[in-house]
Amino acid sequence: MVKVLFVCLGNICRSPSAEGVFRKLVADQGLEEYIQIDSAGTHAYHVGSPPDERARAAALQRGIDMSGLRGRQVDERDFYLFDYILAMDRDNQYNLQQICPPDHETKLCLFMDYADNWNERDVPDPYYGGHAGFERVLDMIEDAAAGLLEDIRKNHL
Repeated sequence: MVKVLFVCLGNICRSPSAEGVFRKLVADQGLEEYIQIDSAGTHAYHVGSPPDERARAAALQRGIDMSGLRGRQVDERDFYLFDYILAMDRDNQYNLQQICPPDHETKLCLFMDYADNWNERDVPDPYYGGHAGFERVLDMIEDAAAGLLEDIRKNHL
């Protein structure tokens, strides 16, 4: 079983969107029994809360239901549990590096490192913007998710 964790700041916009997109992609490929997926935030702002309403609406328009997801905060144990720990931006990557136990650094990278069609390294936080920001984030996430699945297939399945 390959275990993947997506991480952003509060776990209500970007990382649950990545979790939802990747869950659908994995399900569409019939790989649910081989890949475990979760998301978390580096801060505890929204622990127990559902994803942002705008993120859920944008995802639902693409056939992705995130209504069952709830925010949680990442902790040191996640570095032992997950094979891939994917930060949505460099700020959260830095925050993760601060709590990463020795010998687990190779699990941590930027999610956009797996994207083929975007030059940006950071998935922008759409929280303070409008609908178009959530759509752009989903476009970026879909591209990176495809690259991530290709990497998992190549290296683990």
